[in-house]
Amino acid sequence: MLLLVLGLVLFLGVHSTRIVADGWRTSTIRRIGEKPWKGLYALASIVGFALIVYGFGLARQNPVVLWPQPPVATRHIAALLTLLAFVLFFAPYVPRNHFKARLRHPQLIGVKVWALAHLIANNTLADLLLFGGFLLWAVLAFRAARKRDRALAAVPPAGTAMGTAITVAIGIVAWVAFAFWAHARWIGVAPMGVSA
Repeated sequence: MLLLVLGLVLFLGVHSTRIVADGWRTSTIRRIGEKPWKGLYALASIVGFALIVYGFGLARQNPVVLWPQPPVATRHIAALLTLLAFVLFFAPYVPRNHFKARLRHPQLIGVKVWALAHLIANNTLADLLLFGGFLLWAVLAFRAARKRDRALAAVPPAGTAMGTAITVAIGIVAWVAFAFWAHARWIGVAPMGVSA
């Protein structure tokens, strides 16, 4: 459990600099340069993510159960919610899609949906720490991002049907690959009933 917590602190901590220390972040980038900042940011993120995956795997070997196993229906709901989360997660990278134009920060909303989906379908302390931590972070990050939006009064480009269709297609392909292959191999859980 300790490695999971350390990974969360490192990964979410690095990703929280714009929430809690935007001025420090800006002055550090000015002092060391944008490329070194991005390099350190990426390195810390990768190490944090690796600790999260490894620590979560260890925690699952001796789970601390917090409440009875949720009904099977919650797994189906979680699968649908994670499909939506994948579409939203990739939306910032596809130009001129309606998700980005309307929601402004669809990736953060995708993280919220992903975390909530996993919270309703799982029942251990490790699940609560991992998904609850990401949910709380995403809520705070979204609030901070919207505050910056209001200060800048920026208007995102309008979405197009083509941009939206491409976003949905990418999200579906990524979700299928993860749900039917990568999740079982990387996490050790087959959410769609496919064995590793």
